[in-house]
Order: sequence, then C-alpha cells, then structure tokens
Amino acid sequence: MLEDLACCQDVSAVVLTQNIPEDDIPCPASLQPRLRVIRNERPRGFGANHNQAFRFCEASMFAVLNPDIRLRDDPFPQLAQALEMSSGGVIAPAVRNPSGDLEDSARNFPTPLRLVRKIMGLGDGRVTSEGPAPQDVDWTAGMFLLFPASAYSELDGFDEGFFLYYEDVDICTRLWQSGRRVILHPGVTVIHAAQRASRRRLRYMKWHLSSMLRYFVKHAWRLPR
Repeated sequence: MLEDLACCQDVSAVVLTQNIPEDDIPCPASLQPRLRVIRNERPRGFGANHNQAFRFCEASMFAVLNPDIRLRDDPFPQLAQALEMSSGGVIAPAVRNPSGDLEDSARNFPTPLRLVRKIMGLGDGRVTSEGPAPQDVDWTAGMFLLFPASAYSELDGFDEGFFLYYEDVDICTRLWQSGRRVILHPGVTVIHAAQRASRRRLRYMKWHLSSMLRYFVKHAWRLPR
C-alpha cells in the first residue's frame, strides 16, 4: 500500500498506524518525507485509530484506507474533483477483488427486515451502479473513504463506541442526517481482498453482532430518507 501511495503525488501526508507491536514497515524513499508513524501501546478500534490519525490532518481532504487496498492508478484526483463538484460528505471508489469481480462495498441502510432477507438469500442490500458517473448511495464500506476534512471534523469523526464493524455505516448515516451526500464513484476502482474474518473467527463475529446491535439502538426508525 505504501508503494502505491508513493506514486500518488497529490497525497500530501500519510499517517500509518501500527496497532500492535511489530517491526518497522519498509517505506519507499519518495514517501518517507510525507510519512508519519503512530505506534499504539495497546490495540485500538477502527474508528479510534482513524480519529487519532485525523489529528495530524492539515489538508482539505482526509482519506481512510485499509492496508490491504491496492491502487491500479492514482484514484485521488478524480475522487477529489467529484467530491468538490457535488459538495458531498464522503466519496468512495468502486471496489473489486483480485479476480476483478465487483465487491459489495456500497449498500442500502441495514434494517431488521433487510437482514432477514439477507439471511434467507433474498438479497444482501448491495447497490448496483449504473454507468461510470458518481451516484448517491446510503453507505459505503470503510476500506476506502475520502472526506472533506471539514465534514469529518464537524461530525467528530467515527463513533469510537464501535470497536470494529458498522462504524462506516454509522458515519454515513450521520452524514445524510446532517444534509451531506454519500457518493459512490463507479468510474474509479481499487482492489481489495476481503478477509471476511467475522464469518470464521468467534471474536470477530461477536464484534460484528455487538456493533450491529449498537447501530440499531442508535439509529433504528430514525434513518434518513
């Protein structure tokens, strides 16, 4: 990921969070002047880590990136231009897996009825893009999000009460509630190899279920139209 970001000239700074004790991560020489490394003394949640990184943001836009994202080319100029033209609250690219298939990174808001339909195999709520133009969606997954720094600051970033899962749904819900748009740009694509840890490991499944419950308690019957 650092090698990919080194080729993105419009990226003014990169904040790398090492959430657990580990060796230094090799960084391309061209990126080193733009890199800040945060080493946590203890593991923090997804939202807490990004809120911590945002404290060092001096640019007009703030990107949230998973380390297992791969960039085929520089996605930031197109995303930034579309975000500025739309006055949106966040924008995300289309996400494909390493085989080239489109991932379900943009979805409709979760509701109890939609979860039942998903369990029954009647649809998982994913949004099917029509053409390459940017379009409004309910929410987009947190593996790649580009915010105006002002919008992220006004919302106080991610809700740190979510340790892992649903913090991306929550912040998109709050953006819509504040009158800001959530945008998917199908004309820009990145690669992501989804881990699906919550389907295989009990601890991750517990985090997933507790985050789901927290989201429904917080937003049930109060979703933006």
